[in-house]
Amino acid sequence: MPIITAATRLRPVCIALAGLVLTGCASLSKDGGLDAVSALTSERTGHAVQRQAPAGNAQPAPSAQPSQPSQPGVAEWLAQPLTPDSAVRIALARNQGLQAAFAELGVAEADLVQAGRLRNPGVSFGRLRGGEDIEIDRSIGFDFVGLLTLPLRRDIESRRFEQAKLQAASQAVQLAMDTRRAYFNAVAAQQSAVYAGQVASAAQAGAELAQRMNRVGNWSKLDQAREQAFHADAAAQLARARHQATATREQLSRLLGAWGADTAYRLPERLPDLPDAPDEMAGIESRALAQRLDVQMARRNAEATASALGLSRATGFINVFDAGYANRSETGRPRANGYEIALELPLFDWGGARIARAEATYMQAVYRTADSAVRARSEVREAYSAYRSSYDIARHYRDEVVPLRKRISDEVLLRYNGMLASVFELLADARDQVGSVNAAIDAQRDFWIAETSLQSAVKGTGAGAGGVAEPRGQAAVQAPARAH
Repeated sequence: MPIITAATRLRPVCIALAGLVLTGCASLSKDGGLDAVSALTSERTGHAVQRQAPAGNAQPAPSAQPSQPSQPGVAEWLAQPLTPDSAVRIALARNQGLQAAFAELGVAEADLVQAGRLRNPGVSFGRLRGGEDIEIDRSIGFDFVGLLTLPLRRDIESRRFEQAKLQAASQAVQLAMDTRRAYFNAVAAQQSAVYAGQVASAAQAGAELAQRMNRVGNWSKLDQAREQAFHADAAAQLARARHQATATREQLSRLLGAWGADTAYRLPERLPDLPDAPDEMAGIESRALAQRLDVQMARRNAEATASALGLSRATGFINVFDAGYANRSETGRPRANGYEIALELPLFDWGGARIARAEATYMQAVYRTADSAVRARSEVREAYSAYRSSYDIARHYRDEVVPLRKRISDEVLLRYNGMLASVFELLADARDQVGSVNAAIDAQRDFWIAETSLQSAVKGTGAGAGGVAEPRGQAAVQAPARAH
């Protein structure tokens, strides 16, 4: 029978008190990490994010209709023609998918708080009776290894919580970039649809005039058929252009989180003008490595993995070590007090496999961090090349192709006014301008999308959709084939 002293009796109590002191500060924060996410997003997009607070009950019942709590400024932004900045603000405030992503912050913070708390003590009670004798055993045990490794486990979860903040900020920045791309696509498609309507009206007028001229014998059937074919092609392309305008607008509406009356927002009539000069590439790779969120996430993941490797090594040999207070009562005998220790004996598993797995996971994180840095450098160079190429092409159409087409059109009009050219030559010149005008619109759209992709490659998580927008496919309004 061990000698029971006062220190022996107080040892379990000291262990419990130490655990309470270490875990007393572990509690959920008021903002849930959203303030840091908002700051990271604002640094990269110029606009902050906020979590929506459901109106009424804190736990609203599921509904088929999305909730749209009022946010300051959203109504004013929707009342005016959208700009790229106002579209991003609305998306960051109203997109339901982004709000769902913020819930991951709560999961990560809950894991952090849980890591700062000891495992609940175990209590055992036993009662044996033999004849008139009764034996009662009581014990309470604490996770001693958990107490010793608590600071290390909390440090690991703290790093993971920081990584979750970066992940949430990455999703917010990606939403902002996707919204800008969708905005430029929608404006360009609307602009092309308007122009396609003008082309279709001119083609219809040409077809009607050709039909009347053919009736009086001043126009051949072949020339009339050419004008009718041009009109038919223009009508089909107008239908495709209108659908493309609707499709791109709906894509923007989804990113804005708009539904109902809010989908009646207005877009400007044309794309923004090109800047006077493109940005230079000086220091762009170093800025990408310092600001890109995916690179920062890879670094944080490697740091958290390194901490987890230290924990695995610390608990590799002894993974279970419980200590606690115990006493025993027997009939006719004084109560016996003492302590219990539960220790896992490493007879079959010495922890080598766990340590090897942790080391391999750490090396995997290191290599992924290096790979993310290599990809970031490459993507930013590619995005800048697309940016400069798109700018040069758009400027070429603005300064060379479109003015040249306008001069040709002015010359034909002068000849028509001087009765040196017929109305059909005037219509033929209008047909020739169709391809150039649409190519100019596409080039201007591609530049703004390339500029957005460059910002994403430097500050976000990558170039995303690349420097050039997806082709409009069949909706691309090109000059109908003209027979000669």
